[in-house]
Amino acid sequence: MTEANTRRRARSGGGAARRAERTAVRIETAKYIERNIPNFEVLNEEALEIIESNAETILAEVGVNFVDNPAALERWKNAGADIDGERVRIPRGLARELIKTAPSEFTQHARNPEKSVVVGGRNLVLAPVYGPPFVRDAQGGRRYATMDDFNKFVKLAYMSKWLHHSGGTVCEPTDVPVNKRHLDMLMAHMTLSDKPFMGSVTDPSRAQDSVEMCEILFGKEFVQENTVMTSLTNINSPMTFDDVMMGSLEVYAANNQACIISPFIVGGAMAPVSVAGTLTQVLAEVLAGVAYSQIIRPGAPAIFGAFVSSIDMNSGAPTFGTPEASLVTYGAGQLARRLGLPYRSAGSFCGSKLPDAQAAYETANSLNMGLMAGVNFMLHSCGWLEGGLVADFEKFVMDADQLGVLHGVAKGVAFDDNAQAMDAIREVGPGGHYLGCAHTQANFKDAFWKSELLDYKPFETWEDEGGRDTRQLATSRVEHLLANYQQPQLDPAIHAALNEYIEKKKASMPDAFA
Repeated sequence: MTEANTRRRARSGGGAARRAERTAVRIETAKYIERNIPNFEVLNEEALEIIESNAETILAEVGVNFVDNPAALERWKNAGADIDGERVRIPRGLARELIKTAPSEFTQHARNPEKSVVVGGRNLVLAPVYGPPFVRDAQGGRRYATMDDFNKFVKLAYMSKWLHHSGGTVCEPTDVPVNKRHLDMLMAHMTLSDKPFMGSVTDPSRAQDSVEMCEILFGKEFVQENTVMTSLTNINSPMTFDDVMMGSLEVYAANNQACIISPFIVGGAMAPVSVAGTLTQVLAEVLAGVAYSQIIRPGAPAIFGAFVSSIDMNSGAPTFGTPEASLVTYGAGQLARRLGLPYRSAGSFCGSKLPDAQAAYETANSLNMGLMAGVNFMLHSCGWLEGGLVADFEKFVMDADQLGVLHGVAKGVAFDDNAQAMDAIREVGPGGHYLGCAHTQANFKDAFWKSELLDYKPFETWEDEGGRDTRQLATSRVEHLLANYQQPQLDPAIHAALNEYIEKKKASMPDAFA
């Protein structure tokens, strides 16, 4: 675990000094989670073999569409697939053979080497919400996101102890032209934080811009030999790979950068209503997507993605935190591990309009299933609201606080001499208490996870302090973190080169808002 203190107040003795020390802002980033607990598995060997066989049948007989992408069709033809118009039928076993070159784990490097992450294996990397066009906070309510909002979310992610990753489009800043906003978003991740981040996928040219900006930040040779970005490649389920997402994948894979190949599933709309049918389609789509990344560049990092929700059959709205989504998430984890691929799924999913009880229930269900399912990269781990339409400031810090619980559970149960606590049991004996014993004194600071947000005070104290609910506490924490933010240092020459690149790019094209 690494720690950088951005603001320390001098000790002057007495209670005031101790209170100042407790409230001083320390930027401490926990290492990515390394699980010491088993994965939860819901499918037996027979079920897994059925799903795998059915997925191969889909690829061979039904096929997948690669639309508006003649070059992709030619690549598939050369790899041994059957091409009929834009339909690609992949013979049984071909996709599995192609994906053998994809690494089972990889390091995504941060500009601060202490914050680099390893994706895959027993690890879990937590990244914030991605993609909402709206933001919400207690003061301004629900509104279209701006670049100022985006910058604030990047700062909050940088300040959040339990987040390992800065993410990508934490909200969609609508006050910047569509064709230029990716430049400002990347600049924010590169300069306002020193955690790993994601590249743009809204156009292949913007993916190329992402690579070129990383070459300025890390050095061109380093980028070609190492992974410094992840990117989200959504499949247009059912079984359609569009030219924009595939074009971006082609850029990232060719440059050795990681692609999350992720079907976008709303059960009953984009996939069958049954868990087994959805898992079969998810596997078929991932096999085709990862295989294509390996056609572009064997060995390019790829992540097995599964974004899954169910549907409310009355309104047609997506639902989250449901048992069906959990079962798909658990099952997809088993399938990913059998393929030897890192796994992306789960998050702080909820359909609520506010950070209320519904949001808490659904989010808790979604976060816990991700931990138990063996997820390696959890996008949307904090800030998600209203089915992903809204990035909420208060919910961002609520969720980020609760991510500490995942770290605690993932540690598992220690059984060294200290954990067995036999000396403490002997010291206290029958009828005593453990508050003052030597074992408690030695371990109390780290024995239990501590919330930096929730209120555990006695009722009278809570009432005297204004009787604030969790959302009000979260509002105060957002204000506190942003007020105490300090930008991580970056070589001025690199900063200037990034500014120059962005200015030239913006000057080369007119503004476009569509």
